[in-house]
Amino acid sequence: MNLNDIISANLKRLRTERNLSLGQLSELSGISKVMLSQIEKGGSNPTINTIWKIAIGLQVPYTRLIDSPIDDAVVIRKSDCKKQSENKNSFVSYCYYTTNPNRSFELFKVELQPNCKHNSDGHAPKTQEYIFVIRGELTIQLNTGEYVLREGDSIHFDCSLPHTFINHLDTVLEFIDIIYYY
Repeated sequence: MNLNDIISANLKRLRTERNLSLGQLSELSGISKVMLSQIEKGGSNPTINTIWKIAIGLQVPYTRLIDSPIDDAVVIRKSDCKKQSENKNSFVSYCYYTTNPNRSFELFKVELQPNCKHNSDGHAPKTQEYIFVIRGELTIQLNTGEYVLREGDSIHFDCSLPHTFINHLDTVLEFIDIIYYY
């Protein structure tokens, strides 16, 4: 699929998802209705500046207009994940999804061995962490206090600050960790 076809398909999909007419998008973006129609039909080679204006009008990142859509489901096997470990494998994380222009989060499955802890110095500014406990009991130490989560419990917090994950039990702790970047 060439770039004009990708832009055409993405523009039509994004405009339709927002229930915008060509006229409404023209007002929001400053691009004429005729030009928008030509772009949607694949009959125009829009400039970078034109694509920026359309992205601003749609309130989406520029890359949402130029990235190829994902046509099929993507399956990621644990054996294919990027595995990272610390402290003699007492803390192991499997990265299933990394950030990209269309994804502003990372998704990890974490395993913390019995009676172990993991300290984090904090992540980038304006970053939030979302935790969901699959198995075991997780104690999280934050600057706002200490929180105990059990199976099925969840928490989110500002992870730009230092935080500590602790497993006080004699069984392996498993949790999903999503790090969201603003």
